[in-house]
Amino acid sequence: MTIPKAELHLHIEGTLEPELAFALAERNGVALPFASAEELRQAYAFDDLQSFLDLYYALMAVLRTERDFADLADAYLARAAAQGVRHAEIFFDPQAHTARGVPIGTVVEGLARALDGSRERHGVSTRLIMCFLRDESAASAMETFEAARPHLHRIAAVGLDSAEVGHPPAKFREVYAAAAAAGLRRVAHAGEEGPPAYVWEALDALGVDRIDHGIRSMEDPELVARLVRDRIPLTVCPLSNVRLRCVPNLAEHPLPAMLDAGLLVTVNSDDPAYFGGYAGDNFDALRDALALDEDTLRRLARNSFRAAFLDDEEDLRARYLAEVDAYVF
Repeated sequence: MTIPKAELHLHIEGTLEPELAFALAERNGVALPFASAEELRQAYAFDDLQSFLDLYYALMAVLRTERDFADLADAYLARAAAQGVRHAEIFFDPQAHTARGVPIGTVVEGLARALDGSRERHGVSTRLIMCFLRDESAASAMETFEAARPHLHRIAAVGLDSAEVGHPPAKFREVYAAAAAAGLRRVAHAGEEGPPAYVWEALDALGVDRIDHGIRSMEDPELVARLVRDRIPLTVCPLSNVRLRCVPNLAEHPLPAMLDAGLLVTVNSDDPAYFGGYAGDNFDALRDALALDEDTLRRLARNSFRAAFLDDEEDLRARYLAEVDAYVF
């Protein structure tokens, strides 16, 4: 579906399509344990979040140079634009690269090479969000933040991702305080596989502006009331939720109940190369599985721009919202 939309929950490393993985592997002399792109694509079947992460991190070995990161981001932006994305807020995982000996500057400057020209080439405005791996230490997160200081002019926000269960948000209170002091916005994955208590922690210990995923918030009526009252956006990723078995199928996804409760829900693709679809594909899948009407689809698209970090460009937000209102299904 090409209705104008913002994508607010997108891991750039999760856009690594098998064909690009093999091209970068050849460029960099990296041996992949798969005979072909098709064999690799068949490996994109997961039992849970951890089984996905194991392959996700292994394939990052092909990303070595600024050019690699620029090519990765540019390929995503082209695909996203074709599906109606007009604004993208893109996560990246510096620790996953510095652990392999790739400097953080290589990652940031490579991504920026693609993002800086995105409006001209693809018609997509962008923001960059630096995520901390929650299964690494709080000290590692702080070291990463300090290493990123020379590049903060290119970074709009910090986030928290990777294996959720057993790694509560409060562990990262100190680095989030440092990010806030530096003027960065804050988001965090919470309530995907982890309990509603993690959403409370993300709000109260980290001071987040948005909750990434948040589907398990529906288990706690008091939390839902808080999210509605404070207009905290939730960046929901439907196809991801099904692939990682957080919900059994799209027909049973809690998104309609979330909308009925008054939550500011947005639809995103998470790791689209691995989970079967980009932003427009997620809209299509929801429409078909849940029989969503045009008003609901338009509401979801409007929500995405309302939740975007465009406070410094309100004219751009207004223009995007007008495009949503003018869209003909």
